[in-house]
Amino acid sequence: MRVLARLLLYTWRYRNRLLLAYLCLFAATLLSLAVPRLIGWAIDTALTGGSSTNLFALALLILGISAVRGVLSYGQSYLGESVSQRVAYDLRNAFYDKLQRLSFAFHDRQKTGDLMSTATADVENSRNFVNLGLIRAGQLVIMVAGATTLLLLMDWRLALIGLSALPPASYLAVRMSGSLRRMWLDIQQRTGHLITVLQENLSGVRVVKALGAEEYEEARFASSADALSNKTYATVRLHAINSSLLTLMFVGVSGLVLWYGGQQVLAGHMTAGQLTQFILYLTMLTMPIRMTGWIVNTFSRAVSSGERIFLVLDTRSPVEERPDARDMGRVQGRVRFENVSFSYRDGAEALHGVEFEAMPGQSIAFLGPPGSGKTTVVHLIPRFYDPIHGRVTIDGADVRDMSLASLRRNVGIVFQDVFLFSATLRENIAYGVPGATREQIEAAAKAAQLHDFIMSLPEGYETWIGERGVNLSGGQRQRLAIARTLLLDPPILVLDDSTSSVDPGTEALIQKALERVMQGRTTFIIAHRLSSVEHADLILVMRDGQIVERGAHRELQRSGGFYQRIYQLQLAPQLNVLAEELTVREGDS
Repeated sequence: MRVLARLLLYTWRYRNRLLLAYLCLFAATLLSLAVPRLIGWAIDTALTGGSSTNLFALALLILGISAVRGVLSYGQSYLGESVSQRVAYDLRNAFYDKLQRLSFAFHDRQKTGDLMSTATADVENSRNFVNLGLIRAGQLVIMVAGATTLLLLMDWRLALIGLSALPPASYLAVRMSGSLRRMWLDIQQRTGHLITVLQENLSGVRVVKALGAEEYEEARFASSADALSNKTYATVRLHAINSSLLTLMFVGVSGLVLWYGGQQVLAGHMTAGQLTQFILYLTMLTMPIRMTGWIVNTFSRAVSSGERIFLVLDTRSPVEERPDARDMGRVQGRVRFENVSFSYRDGAEALHGVEFEAMPGQSIAFLGPPGSGKTTVVHLIPRFYDPIHGRVTIDGADVRDMSLASLRRNVGIVFQDVFLFSATLRENIAYGVPGATREQIEAAAKAAQLHDFIMSLPEGYETWIGERGVNLSGGQRQRLAIARTLLLDPPILVLDDSTSSVDPGTEALIQKALERVMQGRTTFIIAHRLSSVEHADLILVMRDGQIVERGAHRELQRSGGFYQRIYQLQLAPQLNVLAEELTVREGDS
């Protein structure tokens, strides 16, 4: 009930339209209840030899009432759809906005398919609840109350026979409600899993084809689709059984009414017109009662869908902006870590006692094996995560005291895995600065060593690059990411292993672009190659979440520690090969 109450609060925002829809529904239902009475009078008038004028007047009245009822029904349908679409709009926007504000910690444990299913199917189920459940449920109540009252006023004995199906029908509907709610929740979870499988397959289609895993993926998708189909079939079958039982009840009751009412007509206690009225009212009563199963189904789906929607909306982000957070303006770029420790949800400590200071304009490099905590450190600077102990400061101020928007304006990141949007080169470069001018975009591209390549394309900056930049090489994507970050002009720059997946020639181009980008900025470099970090002002060597060595390249090279071993593994063999090549050339000469 709590979920339905929250959905009602969203609906109540549009109470004027909702109340007008109910007014149309109430008036249309009252007119519907008047029609059987007029038909009964017309039958009695015809059987008793009344004038054709009266019959014609009754026929016109019935047609007029039907026309007005049609207009009112249209108004109710239009207004109901209007309210439901607005509620869906609000829910979908609230859901999307929440996703934008949740930290990395939330997205680390969520499946994309589940979130997509919630944003689409679950919101649609909530929309159906408003239009087809909430509003139609009002019609059901008015129709049942009005028809029941009229039946009792006409003949209470016959009415008791006709209404005898109500108690078992109501019990059946309530009993089915709980079962259907659990089944629809399971269906929505299976739908999310199916979308996840599809999304992963489409995103990794090149890997699938490269490894010849098409049959495996087909089997995986078929298994998920089969599980969803079987569960949906079982749910629909239960709903069909419920509807069929309700229909059987009312057909049996209608037969009893016809038998008993016919005897009353033959005995002269009722007229044929009155019996006709009674049967028509009973038929009108049957329709909403048969709809009960459908209404219950709509409510059940709304509850299960609402649970999934509000589960996300109620999630508290581990990284939250303080109410008194201040705009930090443009910072100088002095970054300090003070005894910082951090752990992910599994409880294992990813960082322990990290301390260092980066001065404005200084370049700090992080080196270490995978899982040593390099990326985790730089993710604490823009508050993608918050430390569990210690603090991170910029220009002496704790980053937790700053507004997230102003903080992230000051920190530019070039990720290792570059994500590009299905848009033009111009739009991708200007993504973080929507109002950027053509001159600014071109200046950023030139600084990133990308402008000449772009101008060689037929459409230049208006070239469509395809989903995730599939039309670009790895080096071109990296340089585009550098241009995008450079356009932000951040005083603090993070380069997350941005040259690890490119060839040496492309790496040289990227390094040249980075040299221009790094000028005058506090730069953090994450790398696995020594060639990417040896010119840094300070190198921090990490292992198991701790800084085990620190210093400049030459200092660490002579230290005899972990850095020297990395140097020997990476550069010494290359120097030996170079020395042998020079020796061979000297011998040949």
